[in-house]
Amino acid sequence: MVGVIQLRVDNRLIHGQVTLAWVGYLDVERLVVANDEVALDEFQRMLLPQSARGVPTAVLSITDAVKFCRDPLRGERVMVIARQAEDAFQLMAEGLPAASVTVGNAAPEPGTEFVMVTRSVAVTKEQAAGYRALAESGVPVFSQLMPTDRPVDFIGLLAKKSL
Repeated sequence: MVGVIQLRVDNRLIHGQVTLAWVGYLDVERLVVANDEVALDEFQRMLLPQSARGVPTAVLSITDAVKFCRDPLRGERVMVIARQAEDAFQLMAEGLPAASVTVGNAAPEPGTEFVMVTRSVAVTKEQAAGYRALAESGVPVFSQLMPTDRPVDFIGLLAKKSL
């Protein structure tokens, strides 16, 4: 089975922080982008692996990402990147073998009522409920932009913002 080293919520998907900082810090052998819309977009399926700077990359639907990461024949260290909070919730509900969720960047979605929980993370009330449900099920949820940043309990941040 794949060793999911990190499930990261980051709407930017693959970018410099991921490829230059996180991949080396976590000794990641493969990136998996998990989002149903992105998996159907031929342009993004071509572009994202090129953005990964040589790190093998798969761009998959939520369901296919879970299957990929649960494959007992794979033995890679994988970072799964979810575009939106809802992707992370669905990945975990479908059985992604991730020990924790790290919220890196979540830009506000147009037309939604959101609260900026950190300078780079916007959360709706519905998303806050999803993060709390993950935490209540025993999955730690952190906020951390860079490996050099101290991971911060995300549920505590939500509480400070009355979410």
